[in-house]
Amino acid sequence: MEPDEPGTSAVATEIMPLAFAKGKEKYCELCQREAYLQCAKCQVTFYCNADHQQADWVGVHERICQMLVSIRTMKDIYDPAVRKRNQLRKTHLIKICKLVAQSKLSEGKHEEALPAAHCCLQTSIDLYGPNTIQLVPAYILLAEANMGLGNLAVVAELLSQAEWAVLKNPELGASIQQQLHRSLGHFHTSVGNLETALHHFSNDIYFACEEYGLDSSATTKGYFLIANVFNRQGKATIVHSLYSEVAERWHKHLNSLLETHQKHADSSVSFYEKAQRVEMEEMLRVMLEFEQKQSRRDAALIALIAYNLAMLWFINGDFHKTQDFGSTALQASLQIPKHKLTEPIQELLQQVESLQTEPQPGSD
Repeated sequence: MEPDEPGTSAVATEIMPLAFAKGKEKYCELCQREAYLQCAKCQVTFYCNADHQQADWVGVHERICQMLVSIRTMKDIYDPAVRKRNQLRKTHLIKICKLVAQSKLSEGKHEEALPAAHCCLQTSIDLYGPNTIQLVPAYILLAEANMGLGNLAVVAELLSQAEWAVLKNPELGASIQQQLHRSLGHFHTSVGNLETALHHFSNDIYFACEEYGLDSSATTKGYFLIANVFNRQGKATIVHSLYSEVAERWHKHLNSLLETHQKHADSSVSFYEKAQRVEMEEMLRVMLEFEQKQSRRDAALIALIAYNLAMLWFINGDFHKTQDFGSTALQASLQIPKHKLTEPIQELLQQVESLQTEPQPGSD
C-alpha cells in the first residue's frame, strides 16, 4: 500500500522488462547500477535494491515523487511550449533538492543529504549539460555530503570538477566562488593540509566581502574556520583574536534581529531560519567552550559570546536556554566594573521572566 503520511516508507515493485522499450535499461537513482525495482508511486524512479529505494525516499524522493512524473514522462519534446514548461519544472526541482540537501547538511545528516544532492546534480546536468558552471553548486553539495561521511576520494573528484568549471568561467560571480573555496578549505583541513586550507578560507572571506560587503555577518564563518585551523596549529592567541571578531559581528547582527523581534512580539514566525540558527549556535558554542577553557579567561569576550547565544535563543523562543546563557553572560560581565553589557543582559533576563509569568491565553 502507498504511504499515507510523510515519513512512511514508499513501496517498490519489481521492474517488468516488457513494460519498457527494447534497449531502454533502467539504472539506480543513487548508484547508477542496473535497477531491478521501481517506485510504486511515481513509476519513473528506479533502484538496484530496497535499501537504496528507502534511502532515496527518506532523503528527498518523498518530497519530489509526483514532480518527477511530469518531468520524466514528457512527450512532444520539439514543442517549444512543452519544452519550456519542462525546463521550469526542472529548475524548480533543482531548487527543492538544493534546499533539502542544505537543510540536512546543516543538521549533520550527511547520509540523508546524499540523495537530494545527487538529484540536484543529475537534474542540473540534464537541464544545463555537462561541464557547465551551473553544476558547481550541486558538485559542492555532493562534496559536502561525502565529506561528512569520510569519502575523501569522492570529495576530491567532485571539487576538482567544480574547480575546472570555475576556471573555464573567470567571470563567475563571487557567491559561488566563496562556496567553492569554503568546501576546498574543509577538504584540505580534513586531509591535514592546513596551510592550503588557510589559503582557501582566506579566499572564502575575500569573496564573501565582495558579495555581501566588508561588515556583513556573512563573512563570520570564514573567520571562524580560519580560527579553527589556527587552533589545530596551537596558535591560541590568533584564535582568540579571530573569535573576538566573529563575536562582535554576530553581536551587531543579533542586536538588529532582537530589535525587530521585539517590535513584532505577537508574531509566531521565527526571524531566523533553522539551518542558519543551527550553524550560528554551533559556532558560538565552540567559541564559548574555547574561551572558558583558557587558563587566563577573557571575561568580556565570554560575556559577549554567551549574550549572543542568549539573544539567539530568545529570538527563537527557547526561554530556558535564554536564561542559561544569559546567566553565564551576566556572571562574566559582573567581573568587570560598569561593563557595557551588564544592563542589556539584565534587561533580557527580566523580559524572559516577565514572559514566563504572563497568563497563557485561555487560562482562568
